Amino acid sequence: MDEEKDLAQRKKEAAERAKQLARERLAARQADEQAKSAAETGSLKTPPNSNGSQLETTKGEATEPASADDLALAKKRAAEEARARAAELRRQREAAASGAATEGDLEAAKRKAAEEARARAAELRRQREAAESGAEDDLELAKKKAAAAAKARAAALAKQKAAEASGDDDELAKQKAAAAAKAKAAAAAKARAAALAKQQGGAGGEGAKQKAAAAARAKAEETDGGTGRYAAPSPNDPLLEKYVRIIHEHLGSDVFEDAYINRLAKDVPTLVVKKEAYYKVAELLKGHEQLRFDYLSELHGTDFQTHMEVYVHLYSYPNRQPVALKVKIERDNPEVDSLVPLWPGANWPECEAYDLLGIRFRGHPNLIRIFLGEQWVGHPLRKDYEPYDAEV
Repeated sequence: MDEEKDLAQRKKEAAERAKQLARERLAARQADEQAKSAAETGSLKTPPNSNGSQLETTKGEATEPASADDLALAKKRAAEEARARAAELRRQREAAASGAATEGDLEAAKRKAAEEARARAAELRRQREAAESGAEDDLELAKKKAAAAAKARAAALAKQKAAEASGDDDELAKQKAAAAAKAKAAAAAKARAAALAKQQGGAGGEGAKQKAAAAARAKAEETDGGTGRYAAPSPNDPLLEKYVRIIHEHLGSDVFEDAYINRLAKDVPTLVVKKEAYYKVAELLKGHEQLRFDYLSELHGTDFQTHMEVYVHLYSYPNRQPVALKVKIERDNPEVDSLVPLWPGANWPECEAYDLLGIRFRGHPNLIRIFLGEQWVGHPLRKDYEPYDAEV
């Protein structure tokens, strides 16, 4: 639209210039006619005056050549102006012709751009059609491949099931044969043992008892009553020795009841401390620069009928080392110091132990029953718990 407006403006300007040129040519023609008229008028001699003096005649003769020169000069100037106007007119015509040519080029460029746009649209449409056709072909091919793969898997599975069924029959037959052979061998061994016992007069029975007793002693030496303490060394033995040494240096040797590696809990070094030293040992485990147990991951209580126990699992992120802290408390008066001032994460676990076992933690900021409510009678995880309402 802007190009069309520019073209119209140029046409309008060219028309105005043509009108102006026509006006100038008309003015030049009129000037030429006036010059010719003036020249003809000037060629006439001035009549003598009444006196008939020679001076006026001389003046008339002198005026005639001057008028001729002026006429020549006027003609020359008019010719130059005419040539200048002709050149300007020619330039304007050329400019108008150039504008027309420019308009023609613009139309040609528009047509060419439209043709290129149509060609690109056709090519794009063809590519889309080809892509859609290719996608459909790929989808169909993928479906065929998936179907073929499914058939192959089904065939393989059927073959495998058949082989397993055949193998199961063979395996079952083998197992039956082995069982029969074992039973036969056991019967033969039993018969030989009975014959030998009969010959030795019962001496063989006493030897079997001695062997069984030796095996039991070896097993007892390997593990101590199911507590997880083994005779074999543990990779965490150096950690346990370090903990015990540091606590002895700062709190003395009478704070421990026991210290061992708990093999049943991933070889955790376990410290069993006395009730009065429980909080001090915990404070040292957290604050000592070589220990720095900054995370309490677990705290719970247990009723062992003869006593109660609080178990605390700690972890040192700076050293990447664990430790377990235990304390035994009286069952009739289950009370121990709270660890919330050291590890705020002990808040809810201590409330849980109080709610379910009745263990009271001195120094706890808000020791409440978090499960059963303050109106609940008794503590359900105690071994002597009796429901207040049997129907509940």
